[in-house]
Amino acid sequence: MARTRTRTRNRRRMPDAPANEAQPSTPQGVEVFTFGDPEPALNQTLFDYLCVCRVHDYFEPPVSWDGLAKTLRTSPHHGSAIALKRNLLTRFLRPHNKLAKQEFSGAVFDYLTFGNAFLQGIKNRKGGIISIKRAMARFTRVGTDPDIYWHLPNDPFSPYGFSARGEPYPAWAICHLQESDVAQNIYGTPDYLSSLQAAWLNEAATLFRRRYYVNGTHAGFILYINDPLQKTTDIEMLKKKMQESKGPGNFRNLLLYSPDGKKDGIQLIHTGEAAAKDEFLRIKNVSRDDVLAAHRVPPQLIGLVPENAGGFGSADEAMRVFYQLEILPLQEKLQAVNDWAQEEIVQFEAPAWALDPAPAPNLLPR
Repeated sequence: MARTRTRTRNRRRMPDAPANEAQPSTPQGVEVFTFGDPEPALNQTLFDYLCVCRVHDYFEPPVSWDGLAKTLRTSPHHGSAIALKRNLLTRFLRPHNKLAKQEFSGAVFDYLTFGNAFLQGIKNRKGGIISIKRAMARFTRVGTDPDIYWHLPNDPFSPYGFSARGEPYPAWAICHLQESDVAQNIYGTPDYLSSLQAAWLNEAATLFRRRYYVNGTHAGFILYINDPLQKTTDIEMLKKKMQESKGPGNFRNLLLYSPDGKKDGIQLIHTGEAAAKDEFLRIKNVSRDDVLAAHRVPPQLIGLVPENAGGFGSADEAMRVFYQLEILPLQEKLQAVNDWAQEEIVQFEAPAWALDPAPAPNLLPR
């Protein structure tokens, strides 16, 4: 009997499980899943698709010119660097009655954006050039026949009207200026192709940040509450107030009063990394530096604000070096129009401030 009473007393000391407490379930195995296959980092890049395909009677460029035209507006530093070079080249062009500055500026813009520029010579009956017009590079293609160029049918400003295959320009009427390319010699490629990923990353970071503020929710946290509130309607009221803070009028302060709550009874758990706001500035700065390095433009020439007290140095000296290393070589390349026209049409003035005030020292042994 004593043994039996002892067992009964022990059973009474065991606490009864609450009715609403979840019973322990059968242990399950760990579930592992991925968000996608591994992406190789050393292949399948933009340059793997460089090729010149034949379409009807002309060749397509190795890189999408429609994509390069859209990329011009993705990064402010990318567009500003190209605009700076175009403005300097147009500024120092000597006036000529056969080439208007507006036509030259458009051709230079094409050359710096696509690595190709096309100038059409308007000739008289004797074959002499009356004037030179810009043929938009985005809608001009190199023909399969020598010295034949084609005007694409999707140009909304086409003077030839609609044609399913485009219209050829008159023979020997197009001057094609192109940058060098190591993969092919039909079209040129711009120098900034290596910075396209940085320009697109800059745009993606800006768009993500803009949508982050526009949506109002910021998709950023989980509100975890394990304290019993005073009323059953407190949770519903809290949900309503959080829903009202979405969209216009967001960033409102929210007060939650729980007199008997514990220290960790209410927790705000971020689903993303809290330091992501600092990554935005880092991405913007790194992508900006990559773009400027590809264009070889000093930062003080396109309006960047220095982050240190020392600044970027003298803007006059940077402009002088930039003119000698970048603008002068571009001027020599654009003067190939003179060989095609057999006339000195493209000539540039040399500003006095761009000349080196002191001659370079003689480093050769005497």
